[in-house]
Amino acid sequence: MSDLPRKAVTRTAKLAALPLGIAGRATWGFGKRIVGESAELVGRELQQRTAEQLFKVLGELKGGAMKFGQALSVFESALPEEVAGPYRAALTKLQEAAPPMPTRTVHAVLEERLGEDWHELFLEFEDKPAAAASIGQVHRGVWHDGREVAVKVQYPGAGEALLSDLTQLSRFSRLLGPLIPGMDIKPLIAELKDRVSEELDYDLEAQAQQAHAEEFTDDPDVVVPLVVHQSDQVLVTEWMDGIPLSEIISDGTQEQRDRAGQLLARFLFSGPARTGLLHADPHPGNFRLLPGGPEGEDDWRLGVLDFGTVDRLPGGLPATIGESLRMTLDGEAEAVYELLCAEGFVKETIELDPDAVMDYLLPIIEPAQVEEFTFTRGWMRSQAARVADPRSPAYQLGKQLNLPPSYLLIHRVTLSTIGVLCQLGATVRLREELEEWLPGFVPEDSVDGEAAVAEA
Repeated sequence: MSDLPRKAVTRTAKLAALPLGIAGRATWGFGKRIVGESAELVGRELQQRTAEQLFKVLGELKGGAMKFGQALSVFESALPEEVAGPYRAALTKLQEAAPPMPTRTVHAVLEERLGEDWHELFLEFEDKPAAAASIGQVHRGVWHDGREVAVKVQYPGAGEALLSDLTQLSRFSRLLGPLIPGMDIKPLIAELKDRVSEELDYDLEAQAQQAHAEEFTDDPDVVVPLVVHQSDQVLVTEWMDGIPLSEIISDGTQEQRDRAGQLLARFLFSGPARTGLLHADPHPGNFRLLPGGPEGEDDWRLGVLDFGTVDRLPGGLPATIGESLRMTLDGEAEAVYELLCAEGFVKETIELDPDAVMDYLLPIIEPAQVEEFTFTRGWMRSQAARVADPRSPAYQLGKQLNLPPSYLLIHRVTLSTIGVLCQLGATVRLREELEEWLPGFVPEDSVDGEAAVAEA
């Protein structure tokens, strides 16, 4: 029944061709160096050609390769503009589209999971998919009670394809690394592999989405569709219209960009505080702008989709993040260093200069230093270049820092969200969201004092 496993040889061949193509272009680049072209120019051309092949192959595949492409796409803000520009459209396409499953396969899955009379559950069902993603595709329909619904159908064999793709990609992650300055590709692939089993489990996804939908019911800023029905390989939720964030990135007004950015930051920090869950797949394809915000129909709300990957944080985001961020802003170098050591960000065998650690952190947290900050691709590229240049003190210090496993997904989600904010070019009052939602960012005595004043 599955189209994916049958094509395993073809998929593997396409992926396996990537490092060979990259090696060939490296030889081509070496030849151009011999005849006198500058290293900078040759490196730029090599990067462009490598990106072209990578995005082309990833765009043709479902499964892990496309998932990997989606993860990379939020970091395109960090790529040099001459590389990112020509491929921005291809990256956006990865977030919104994939080759569709044949109708007969979709019907077979629905019959197997919902029963032979599955048609009776719907007043309408559109065979043509409305959207596609890494492990499934979405069909629009009308449930038997009249509600418009989104029917997510998992590709048969999706798990096998995901693991196969990611295994292939991990074999040559070293060759893909230069595409994203300052980012280690291998841990990203390893993390994606670890999350595959959770994302394939639509029961877990339904639980996470329903928890968010119930918590954000009647919220003026954030909308999450309710779960209507769930079974293995099929998830039915309320349909949500709206403008995909990818369209806001390409064609949105500045007002839309700023509103989307503000709400994205609000959802990132308020979600864990309110639900104990962190939405861990923040690429533009998973968000919509919907009319009808607090100021009326001309205002906007943020619609949130796809809860297949979440981080479970029962107490919300760790207070350590807020405390270390606040102390860094206050210039408390020794206290910050002690906290990082205690949490495992600095291993016991490593000794660093607290002031050097402060110099490393301050540029990264610039958006939290001011009342509002404009995120730009230029700012993102400057940060990426700072930590990726072997001649930079930040590069030398960064190599000695550690990322504890419990923070791995939080770190990726935060960086990904910042990447999307930079794609939007949004002006955001980030500090306002931190003060409201991030544990530890506001000292406890300040919180107690404000509470006492409020009671009085």
